[in-house]
Amino acid sequence: MPDKLDASSVLEVLRPVQDPELQKSLVELNMIRNVEITGGDVRFTLVLTTPACPLREFIVEDCQKAVKQLPGVETVEVDVTAETPQQKSLPDRQGISGVKNIFAISSGKGGVGKSTVAVNVAVALASTGAKVGLIDADIYGPNDPTMLGLADTQVMVQQTPEGDRLEPAFNYGVKLVSMAFLIDRDQPVIWRGPMLNGIIRQFLYQVYWGELDYLIVDMPPGTGDAQLTLAQAVPMSGAVIVTTPQEVSLLDSRKGLKMFEQLGVSILGIVENMTYFVPPDLPDRKYDIFGSGGGQKTADELGVPLLGAIPLEMPVRQGGDSGVPIVISHPDSASAQELTAIAQKIAARVSVMALA
Repeated sequence: MPDKLDASSVLEVLRPVQDPELQKSLVELNMIRNVEITGGDVRFTLVLTTPACPLREFIVEDCQKAVKQLPGVETVEVDVTAETPQQKSLPDRQGISGVKNIFAISSGKGGVGKSTVAVNVAVALASTGAKVGLIDADIYGPNDPTMLGLADTQVMVQQTPEGDRLEPAFNYGVKLVSMAFLIDRDQPVIWRGPMLNGIIRQFLYQVYWGELDYLIVDMPPGTGDAQLTLAQAVPMSGAVIVTTPQEVSLLDSRKGLKMFEQLGVSILGIVENMTYFVPPDLPDRKYDIFGSGGGQKTADELGVPLLGAIPLEMPVRQGGDSGVPIVISHPDSASAQELTAIAQKIAARVSVMALA
C-alpha cells in the first residue's frame, strides 16, 4: 500500500474497486477524476455511466473504504456525476444526431400495461437528471399523451431546408411525440404497412430531439411492421419485453422476444406487470389474479434477466387516466418503487451494452 498521500496513491488504492455492472476497475474506466488532497481530506469525482445507477451508494461506499486505508486520511468526499455512454454505431443503421441510446419497450400482446411501463420508466429516468425522449410508436392506439398529461397539447411543425420538423411535447422531464398529436381524438388510423413505416421514421429523424441520453420507443403489441422498421432503421441498445404472469401472455411474450433476437436486437430483460393485486382497503393482502411465477420462469428458460415484477394497484390506473404517472403521484407505493428500480436496471444494462 502506498505510504504517501497524493493523487497517485489515491488512484492506486482505488484501482481494485470495480464497477459492479461492468466488472472493470473504476480507474481503468476513467470514472475517478479530479483528485484533490488538503491535509488529511481527500476529495474526488466519481463519474457513473448513468445518472440512474442502481448501485450508486454501494460504489461510493467502496471508494470511501478503499481510500480510508491510506495513512493520514481523515475524510473522504465523493462528488458523484454521470456521463451516459453512446451506443455503438452500426454500418447499416442510421443513428439520430444527439441521441445516445435508443431502446424499445414492447410486448407480445396488448393489454399487459406496456405503455404504463414505458411512461413510468421514462419519467423515472428523467427524475434522476437523465435527458429522456419517448416515441409513442403505437400508431393505432396512441395513449402516451394521456398518461403524461399532454392529451390537449398542440405541437408545432416547423419548415426547414431539410424538410418539416416536429417539436416534441414536454412534461415531467420527458420529450414526447405521438400520432395522437396529429389526429383528432376520435379519429381512427386506417393505414397499411408502408404508411406506418413512414411515420415511425419521421418520428425518429424529423423531430427536434436535441441532446438525449435515452430515447424510449413504446412499441405497438405484436411482431409486425413497427418492430421491423425500428430494428432496421436505428442502432438499438436493446428491447424490454413486458408481460403478465398469465400463460397466454407469456406465450406471446416469448414470440416477441425471439423476434427481436432474430433481428439482431439485444434483450435487456423481461418486466412482469400485474404480478399481484393489492386491495386499497387491505394493503397487506396480495392476490395472484393472473397466476404467479411466470415471468421468472420465462426469464430463466430464455436466459434473460427478470428486471422486475410490478404489483397491480389502483393508483397505477388512476395515474394513467389523470396524466400523473404513479412514480410522480405515489412515489412511495410498491408499484412506483418497483418501476423506479426497473428503470435503474434498464439504464445499467444499456450502459453495459454500450461499453461492452
